[in-house]
Amino acid sequence: QVQLVESGGGLVHAGGSLRLSCAASGRTLSSYTMGWFRQAPGKEREFVAHINWSGSITYYADSVKGRFTISRDNAKNTVYLQMNSLKPEDTAVYYCAARPRARVVFTTISGYDDWGQGTQVTVSS
Repeated sequence: QVQLVESGGGLVHAGGSLRLSCAASGRTLSSYTMGWFRQAPGKEREFVAHINWSGSITYYADSVKGRFTISRDNAKNTVYLQMNSLKPEDTAVYYCAARPRARVVFTTISGYDDWGQGTQVTVSS
């Protein structure tokens, strides 16, 4: 089991940028595939981005493609989500998630075993 702590959320105007971080402890991050999800008020948690253990493969939800970038620094045991051109509809609690590494892209909640507590992102219009 790996412990995950997100940070970097906040309030930003539409068109602005934020970078979220997810710090892992308890296990070596390179053993894990990582994902970012988000949950807006009254909505189900949804997939945002996926990155494989080495960072060579990334995958994005259509709603964020071209605006968000997922990356990782295994030496720092940290995964990042750079969010640019933010829109009010990006407002949500953002969660990072981990699962043992595999050669498959995981886009569902059930595909991940460990979750952080979330960080709030609010985009004002």
